[in-house]
Amino acid sequence: MSKFDTYLQSVMDRAEAEAKEDSSATIDAHHLLLAVAAQDGTDAQRALHAAGLGYETLKDALHREFAHSLAAAGVSLDDFDLPRATQEPARHPRLGASSKLAMERMATVHRKKDSRSGHLLLGVLQAEVGTVPRALTLAGVDRAELIERVRGEL
Repeated sequence: MSKFDTYLQSVMDRAEAEAKEDSSATIDAHHLLLAVAAQDGTDAQRALHAAGLGYETLKDALHREFAHSLAAAGVSLDDFDLPRATQEPARHPRLGASSKLAMERMATVHRKKDSRSGHLLLGVLQAEVGTVPRALTLAGVDRAELIERVRGEL
């Protein structure tokens, strides 16, 4: 296995754990983003940190996006005590549409043998709509600037 294959497998394993923690049936782009942020010593993690986006900061931003989305529908998280999953789901979460699109964006632009951690991060960040761009906007992050920073690292 190549170095990138090992990295990608590690990201996918972590993204699956993130999805399970959310009790999600799918691994979505925000799970990939958290998994990328959790991979120590990578170009992608350094680019995120340079933008002030560590793992915990991203977790907080995603939580705020969730609360904001519910509030738009007239629901407040403060009104409910949402339970966390108490047992491990029997099945593995499958790839959701947003994570598939992120992987496709990465794979159609970069040859596998040239792929690095930043390429996967770019695939996630380039989504125009969805949880990730909403969370980054709510966190005050200039997504276009972050994309250019990641490209510069590559």
